[in-house]
Amino acid sequence: MRIFSFALATTGGLLPTVASAHEVYVLPPDVVRTAVATPSFSEIQVALSNINLFVFWAFIAVLVIFIVFFVSISRTLESWLDPWLAKLPPYAPAISRVTIGLSLLAASYNAALFGPELPLSGTFGPYATLVALILAICGCLLVIGMYTRVAALAGLILFVIEAAQHGSYLLTYTNYLGELLILLVLGAHTVAVHHRGYDARRLPRALLRLKEQLMPCTFAFLRVAFGISLIYASLYAKVIHNNLALDVTVAYPSLVAFFGFEPHFLVLGAAIIELLIGTFFILGIEIRFTALFVLFWLSLSLSYFGEAVWPHIVLIGIPVAFIFYGYDKYSLEGRFFKRRGREPVL
Repeated sequence: MRIFSFALATTGGLLPTVASAHEVYVLPPDVVRTAVATPSFSEIQVALSNINLFVFWAFIAVLVIFIVFFVSISRTLESWLDPWLAKLPPYAPAISRVTIGLSLLAASYNAALFGPELPLSGTFGPYATLVALILAICGCLLVIGMYTRVAALAGLILFVIEAAQHGSYLLTYTNYLGELLILLVLGAHTVAVHHRGYDARRLPRALLRLKEQLMPCTFAFLRVAFGISLIYASLYAKVIHNNLALDVTVAYPSLVAFFGFEPHFLVLGAAIIELLIGTFFILGIEIRFTALFVLFWLSLSLSYFGEAVWPHIVLIGIPVAFIFYGYDKYSLEGRFFKRRGREPVL
């Protein structure tokens, strides 16, 4: 039970979650402003003050990672599941495309781009209604897979405008950037009005060749973009401005009471696990397990905090796409353990 409790705490599932800007979503604006302006506490000092506890749970975490790895490359498990898993990758691009489409539709409905802390009126002023309409049109086109590159280009332009306004904070949403760039390359691809056959008929030969050359690295790029978004969100709210995460434990004291760990140590554990998750996605380690891990704890977090689901659509859909796609050749496990038609299961 103690191990289970710590796992809950350090994964940030019921604590500040892997969701981008999660603390900004659950805390009142005035608390957010105060936390950002307050000097952060030393997490190194927290680790040193709890060194025995820190080393013990670090050992448990490493042990779990190795167990998952060796189970994942089991020949028996691979032989049993890989024939079924091999049927899933063609659907991954459609899942990621629909995910971004639904996210843009939700952004239009809620009059905020990417998250509630980025209202359209704050960036686009009197043109906010027009931008909401553009988002709705782009979202519909992406969902049905029609004029996908046009919709992706419009989304990228809005991303750049938002980044010019908010600077490095938009690194929190590089998952959107990665997916929109992929849609520029792949187009609608599969399960769409304008499917792959549409590109073969309509794209100039040079662009078609470029698409074929870039296609193998598209999901590698999405992995990196998604990992960067998770790492930056964790650094922002649990390291650079770690009072944001600490204030979540204050606002929800039942968390501390349930887990039985000192709040600063909980924030440290959540930060380490989220940084590890982002790194695993970037490097391509235990991709399916990490994606399932994110989905499980994110679902618990949404249920516990009662947050709006729409800012998290991208954090739900892209891991599902990773589960379907599996290991690309640029991932570490794909590079060294994908062989003879088999790949690591998790």
